[in-house]
Amino acid sequence: MVFSSAIFLFYFLPVFLVIYHVAGHNHKNLLALLASLFFYSWGGPTFIFIVLASMIVDFGIVRLMQNYDKQSRRKLLISASVVLNIGLLAYFKYANFFVENVNLLLESMGVQALEWIEVALPIGISFFTFQKLSYSVDVYQRRHKPLNSIVDYMLFVLLFPQLIAGPIVRYNEIADQLTNRTANYTHHMRFSGMLRFCIGLAKKLLIANTLGKQVDVVFAMEAAEISTGMAWVAIVAYSFQIYFDFSGYSDMAIGIGRMMGFKFPENFNNPYISRNITEFWRRWHITLGRWMRDYLYIPLGGNRVNSKARLYFNLAVVFVISGFWHGAAWTFIIWGAWHGLFLIFDRIFLIKFTDRIGKIPSIALTYFIVLLGWVVFRAESFGFAIDYIGRMFAFDGKDFVLYLDNKFWFWLLGGAVFAFLTITAVGRKIEQFFFEKEHTRKEVFPVFAVCIILLLFSSASIALGGFNPFIYFRF
Repeated sequence: MVFSSAIFLFYFLPVFLVIYHVAGHNHKNLLALLASLFFYSWGGPTFIFIVLASMIVDFGIVRLMQNYDKQSRRKLLISASVVLNIGLLAYFKYANFFVENVNLLLESMGVQALEWIEVALPIGISFFTFQKLSYSVDVYQRRHKPLNSIVDYMLFVLLFPQLIAGPIVRYNEIADQLTNRTANYTHHMRFSGMLRFCIGLAKKLLIANTLGKQVDVVFAMEAAEISTGMAWVAIVAYSFQIYFDFSGYSDMAIGIGRMMGFKFPENFNNPYISRNITEFWRRWHITLGRWMRDYLYIPLGGNRVNSKARLYFNLAVVFVISGFWHGAAWTFIIWGAWHGLFLIFDRIFLIKFTDRIGKIPSIALTYFIVLLGWVVFRAESFGFAIDYIGRMFAFDGKDFVLYLDNKFWFWLLGGAVFAFLTITAVGRKIEQFFFEKEHTRKEVFPVFAVCIILLLFSSASIALGGFNPFIYFRF
C-alpha cells in the first residue's frame, strides 16, 4: 500500500485516524500495531511471518541480555542479535547479487554456473533491520531500558508511517513516546501533521512523478541516442525527482506520525544548498547518516584515530557500505565510494577551497558533484553510467529530440525553486512558517486552505495518473 494511492488516501488513512482518535490512550498502541500489520501484509503477506518471527526472537534476546550483568554474556547475546538481523538482510537482499557475481566468475573460468532460485526482497527490509539493530544496541549500551511489552516493541519496528522507507527511527529517540501516549497527542501536533502530510503528498505527486516520467524515457534509451542537452536536462530532473520523492515520503511519514502523537526525526534539510559533500550528508537522508555515524563510523574509531590514513579508511568503509545498503548492485557501491572519496577530499583540501570561492560557486560545485553521482545511482549498469556522462560532455550539436511539454518545464523550474529556496533569508522564513511554526488562530485558516488546495491537486493527479511507487521502496 502506497501513501500516494487512492486506497490509502481515501480509505485506509481516514478510517484509521478516526478509530485511533476515538480509542483510549491505553489502546492506541495495539490499534496502531494492528493497522501496521495490515498495512505491511497488504504488499507482502508472505514476508510478514518472517518479520514477526525475527521480532519475537530479537525481543527475547534483548530481554535476556538485560537480565545479565556479566559483560561476556551480554556481548554473546548482542552478537546473536546482530548476526540474526544482518544475516536476514544479507540473505534476502544480497544473496542474488553474490550468486550472480560468483557465476560470472565461474563462467569466465569455464566452470558451470551454480543453480539458484532468486530470492524475493521483503519490502522495507533495509529500514526495519536498522531499527531492530538500534533497539538491540541501545539496550546493550544502556542508552535506554528495553520495552516490557512485546506489543510496544513490535509497534516500534512496524509503525506503518515510517516502516517502508523511513525515517530510520532509533530506539532511544522514541522509547518514551511508545510508553507515554498522551505527551504529544495535541491539537498542534495533529494540525502540523496534516499540513506536513499534504506538503509531502504534493512533492511526490506533482513534482517527482511529473519529472520521473521523462527521466525514465531518457534512461531507457541507448546512450548514443541521447544528446548533450537531453542528458543534462534528464539528470537535473532526476536530482529533483529523487529529492522530492524521498523527502515527500519522509514528510508524509512525519506528518502521519504527528497525527498519531509521535515525533519522528527530520530526514532532509535542503541538501542542495550544501557547500561541500560533508554538509550534503548532514542534510541528505539525515537519519541514515546519523545511524551510520553512531553504529558504524564511531565503533570503527571515527575521528579518534592515530593516523589520517585510518580516518580516510573509516570514511571510505562507511560510505561503501552505505552505498551497498541502498541496493545489491555495483552501481550503488560505486555511488557510495564516489561520495566517500569526496568526503576524504573535503578533509584534505576541498572545504578550504569551497570556503574561499564563496557561497554560490561552492553550492554549484557541490551540486555538480552530486549530479555526477546521481547518474551512477540511476543507471542500470556502470557501463551505461560512463556512457551517459560521456554524452553530458559530448557537445556534438545533436538535436534535443525528446519532446517535453509545458507541464514538465513548469515542475522542473518549480523543483529548482523549492530545492534552492532556502539560500535566501525569505526562503528560510517561508519554510519555517510551514514546517516549524506553531500557528496562531488567525494563521490556522489560511494554512488549512493551503492543505485543501494541495490535497485537491494531489487527488486530481491520482485520478489522472497511474501507479508510481516511491523510489526508496526498492531498498
